[in-house]
Amino acid sequence: MTPIRTPRRSPAAIAILLAGILLIGANLRGPFTSVAPLLDILRATFSLTRAQAGMLTTLPLLTFAIVSPFSARLARAYGLERALMASLILIAGGIAIRSAGAVWPLYLGTLLLGVGIAVGNVLLPSLVKRDFPNNIATLTAAYVVAMGVAAAIASALVVPLERLPTMGWRSSLGAAIILPLATILLWLPQVRSDTKPGPGAVAPGHGGHVWRSALAWQVTAFMGLNSVIYYVIIAWLPAILADHGYSAGRAGTIHGVLQLAGALAGLFIGVVVKRSRSQRTPAALAALLTTLAFAGLLIRPEAALWWMICFGTASGMGIILSLIFFGLRTHTPEDAATLSGMAQSVGYLLAAVGPPVAGLLHDGFGGWRVPLLVCLGLSLLMLVAGILAGRPLRIGR
Repeated sequence: MTPIRTPRRSPAAIAILLAGILLIGANLRGPFTSVAPLLDILRATFSLTRAQAGMLTTLPLLTFAIVSPFSARLARAYGLERALMASLILIAGGIAIRSAGAVWPLYLGTLLLGVGIAVGNVLLPSLVKRDFPNNIATLTAAYVVAMGVAAAIASALVVPLERLPTMGWRSSLGAAIILPLATILLWLPQVRSDTKPGPGAVAPGHGGHVWRSALAWQVTAFMGLNSVIYYVIIAWLPAILADHGYSAGRAGTIHGVLQLAGALAGLFIGVVVKRSRSQRTPAALAALLTTLAFAGLLIRPEAALWWMICFGTASGMGIILSLIFFGLRTHTPEDAATLSGMAQSVGYLLAAVGPPVAGLLHDGFGGWRVPLLVCLGLSLLMLVAGILAGRPLRIGR
């Protein structure tokens, strides 16, 4: 297969492309994680159980697991730039439908924006790999930081906006459409380029040996456990804090700080990994910090801000290490893509189970202690998986 030749760009065009990449990254988390601070309001408005409300954070995760393997076909058929534009349109459309004011649009809109985010999650790394092959780590870290910062701002603002006399929950959630619409406008010049991803960039190879590899399953377990713990907290942290006397506004602020801490982890974890032959130490550290955060939240919930800074840093380290493992634990781009598809599909499927199960456990045991203890136990399993996945080995053929 002949490598794709991408058009030569002027410095101004490169700057616009870089800005577009960062803005697309900024759209890939906040539109669905920022709903968590409003879950209690939505529950009261529509008489939802906690498990039903948890589906608002679970639906996007299910779409990540289901849609991710098919995103490469969209890119091959229409080009990376057009496929990414489609993802932005789906995100914007999902936000608009979600804010219509009834139960079924709330879930339908959440599903659609999840599809858009899934496509963006898969294809944006491919675009970076194709157009900036010598700056993959730096640019990936940059858009991960943009993703976390945007999500943090969205979580921190959603409750204050809801409380404004002219807003309410519909307008508060609907305000998130500003970011994808702005990104669509900035991305329009790229749509003229009908280019395809380079060989092995996004399409998983026919690597059955990867699925049979113990190391691949260790990487998948590390990512999956990190994801399920993270999304349980993303979904239910405001409710957990409310049970301990925190106001909705304060809980939303802590929710945002958590995500900001995760974004800032990207500023140092790449340097640490680059200087180390083995990644066992940072992987173990991420799991241990997660364990510490849950123990602290159980014992001293009044210090939740500090525990969530600890947890946010740990979860940010975990997701970045997972992305790094896809390249470090494989020999070829095709195997890396296969491992990525495997870990993201299985990992997000596991993560999708977390919020509704946590809601059921809360309802069954009458509080958040049991769900938090389960998460603490999962963090210890993550420690084992991280030590195994962090070994300086590669998946053999």
